[in-house]
Amino acid sequence: MDTEKALPCYDDIFERARSLVGDRVQDAIRNTRVILFGVGGVGSWCAEGLVRSGLGELTIVDFDKVSVSNINRQRMADVTTVGRPKVEVLAEMLSRINPWARINPLMERVSADTLPSFGLDSYDYVVDAIDSLKDKAALIRAATASRATFFSSMGAARKIDPTRIHVTNFWKVRDCPLGAALRKKLRREGGMPEHSFQCVYGDEVLDSEKGSLVHITSIFGMTLAGLVISDICERNSA
Repeated sequence: MDTEKALPCYDDIFERARSLVGDRVQDAIRNTRVILFGVGGVGSWCAEGLVRSGLGELTIVDFDKVSVSNINRQRMADVTTVGRPKVEVLAEMLSRINPWARINPLMERVSADTLPSFGLDSYDYVVDAIDSLKDKAALIRAATASRATFFSSMGAARKIDPTRIHVTNFWKVRDCPLGAALRKKLRREGGMPEHSFQCVYGDEVLDSEKGSLVHITSIFGMTLAGLVISDICERNSA
């Protein structure tokens, strides 16, 4: 007798989601393609939020490997995964959560040179959770010039208070060093974004070089996932 337990079906796993948003929206979520750049403290939680919502296809892009210092805030980081590629470990975890999701792990660095290879126009949503100022500016330019809807995370470090996390238009982000540096860079270099976009940011900046805590990074990431899901709901509501 086969003692292996059969996998639950997609509809069983996402019954609660479907009862909330309805058949049309849940089917739209399943048929959505997202590319997520950066799967660290923010991006890894965003990826989980999307896959637990029933997303059909997710491409995750990150060049880094899990390190010991990641364990305090990154979804896939633990003592057994140190040294492994982040996208590889995260893809395995996401596939266990939602076996019907197509997870595409790409261990690559995002830059102005590599961005054309990702084919942003083929996705419904582009999500930015990277830290490098230069590469982030390049991604903003490329994503806002694509057909995809774009959402971005500003800096999640040096924060403790979760009530000071907000969502707003990129040009209205205040008291965020990364947001200010990005606006300055974009204005100085030219090549402004094709249009504005929504950002997750926090207006708290503590006196620390780069420390971060999981309750902040995970809220940033889940908020990014929520922006995607909310947009799908709005576009597909009867």
